[in-house]
Amino acid sequence: MDTPSERFTLAHGSGGELSNQLLEGSVFKLLHNEFLQKRHDGAVFELSGRLAFTTDSYVVSPLFFPGGNIGDLAVNGTVNDLAMCGAIPKYLSLSFILEEGFSKEEFTTILSTIRKAADAAGVLVVTGDTKVVERGKGDKLFINTSGIGKVHPKAAIDADNIKIGDKIIISGPVASHGMAIMSVRQGLEFESQIESDTVCVHKQVLELLDEFGTDIHFLRDPTRGGVATVLNELARQTQLGMAIAEQQIPVDAQVQAACEMLGLDPLYVANEGIFIALVDAGVSENVLKTLHKATSKQLAAIIGTVVAEHPGQVVMQTEIGGRRVVPMPSGEQLPRIC
Repeated sequence: MDTPSERFTLAHGSGGELSNQLLEGSVFKLLHNEFLQKRHDGAVFELSGRLAFTTDSYVVSPLFFPGGNIGDLAVNGTVNDLAMCGAIPKYLSLSFILEEGFSKEEFTTILSTIRKAADAAGVLVVTGDTKVVERGKGDKLFINTSGIGKVHPKAAIDADNIKIGDKIIISGPVASHGMAIMSVRQGLEFESQIESDTVCVHKQVLELLDEFGTDIHFLRDPTRGGVATVLNELARQTQLGMAIAEQQIPVDAQVQAACEMLGLDPLYVANEGIFIALVDAGVSENVLKTLHKATSKQLAAIIGTVVAEHPGQVVMQTEIGGRRVVPMPSGEQLPRIC
């Protein structure tokens, strides 16, 4: 059993000696870089041209799950949001809300994962903040991030560019992240463990922009609410129809089985390492080939087309040959998964 000294107290958020020990002994030590070492309330750096900016908060439970933890989820999620703007990620802010009693050892493990994920993505954590709340007023650890990046010179990512005939491409299998977490919560066991797909995708996106430029009309990562929510949002925004084919949507067999056991539709389950691209039909097959080169599994797929019919709706052709509307979710299927 650990001792009180191995867990956070309210004094760690007071701004005094314990706060200083927390920052010096873990945050500054593990996330060391030239900007963070200034130990200022902000960061000063130079960027020019078109910029993208994003912010997000992470409240996942459990904090550790197969394939990752809240730390790499926060970094990858922020990097991916910048990538969906067509941007090359450069700098991140990182703020922690710690609950009194949270384990210092677990926090150090999460910080190490953050550093590893940031290095893999080629971004620097340049500023941040740490707060401690009373026991029972948090859930161990919440993370808030912001990110800034330079927009690729060929990027023109905008829903206004979507047109009839565009192909809808998904970069990999759906629902892995959400079902990795739900499997842990529900104690589901399979032949092999379902793992989160959390990973940064900006290198794939930048390769697409290098090769196809403005033929990449729109990008979005289907996190909360999954693929169905993203496509419904686009259908409503553009007042065009989204026609998708069930048999074309890649889903891992064990993920599908887990969804069926829990009565969930994989189209509504969160993802953290894939993206949806709406691209000009003339380049769609080549976009697919480029995505297949990026991974040995080659699971990216064209799952549908933008159509004039059923404006504002997503309609799916089912595996048995029927058609059904895929509605916007009316409530929260999966609580606290990203």
